[in-house]
Amino acid sequence: MTRIRALLAALVLSAAMLLGGGAPASQAVVAPVAFQVPTSLDLHDGSLSKFGSTYYLYGTQYKCGFKWQIASPWCGFGVSTAPSLAGPWSTPVTLFSPSDIDPWTGTTWQAECGDGSAQGCFNGHMVQRSGWGMNDGVFILWFNSPADYSRSHANAYNALGCNSPTGPCGPSAGPPYGSYTKPSLTICIGNGDFGIINSGTPGGRPAIVCSLPSGVGLSIEELDKWGVNGTGVGVRNMANLGVVEGPGGWWDAATNQYVGTFSDPQCGYCAGVATGYMTSPTLYGPWTAPTNLAAAGLPVAARRDISANSCGGQPRTVSVLDGQAYQGIDLWTGDRNETNAGSLFVPLTMGTPTGTPGDGGIWRPPLTLAC
Repeated sequence: MTRIRALLAALVLSAAMLLGGGAPASQAVVAPVAFQVPTSLDLHDGSLSKFGSTYYLYGTQYKCGFKWQIASPWCGFGVSTAPSLAGPWSTPVTLFSPSDIDPWTGTTWQAECGDGSAQGCFNGHMVQRSGWGMNDGVFILWFNSPADYSRSHANAYNALGCNSPTGPCGPSAGPPYGSYTKPSLTICIGNGDFGIINSGTPGGRPAIVCSLPSGVGLSIEELDKWGVNGTGVGVRNMANLGVVEGPGGWWDAATNQYVGTFSDPQCGYCAGVATGYMTSPTLYGPWTAPTNLAAAGLPVAARRDISANSCGGQPRTVSVLDGQAYQGIDLWTGDRNETNAGSLFVPLTMGTPTGTPGDGGIWRPPLTLAC
């Protein structure tokens, strides 16, 4: 806890300078630091967003008793808000009720995600149609429900229209924007974890980046102007990664490229999993990841992994706040119920690799995950 308090103290100073219009001329700007949100919020495998001057933390809840792969209550997705990354964070509110009807199945979300399937629903990410597509400011909650794929091999994703960034979402929310769409997707047709990558091109649409079953790796597909379907534009098997999950990414303006991260390898509720990375000059490829060219005895992932143990947790997705990319990391406890798991957000910084490519010697990748 001492380390976390020190990091939060530094973050408070950084946030204060940002809100105050910058640092005094005589004082250097404080670099972004890692921070851990309070475990008591019970928000997991989600993401951070900033809308206006407020920060929003979205995630899956467990306190009501949900246990993955065991028939149990499903607690839903929650959101907490704060005026700065250092808090204070509000008591989470649920974005829609587990007792609401899933229009795709005609059953409740409780049956779809909890005691009816025991497969859960995860990866709650809020998207705003702002600066792209319809450009009307509407909020859309994306998440996955793996039971859809298990039942009929339909894609596992859902898009709910929301009346505000704190909900309510879905048809029960009513006017003006409460709605449901089962996304029509051509490339992201599986049931895995996913992230949303915003376009680095003015007016460009965001894309869903998803993990697929059977070790196919990661794929990416452009969203339509409404942000609730795919367009079929995208690529499969990004960087030939194999069995990975927890994807995310961002446009890195400083290096003029897209950067993606992922859990390397796929592993449910595991701690100490590596974080891998890949890059591309455009959102839809070609995506590449470094390979181990010459070092004997090292795995193929040796040079694509920027952290061997992801600060003791498992990477989830990337959140971009105030122009800075953060790697979300779930500090899983290994239990079927993860109420007590922590959530850590660590700055991602691109630089210059060190070492001679192909020499089999020490290699330091250009992307830094500073725990």
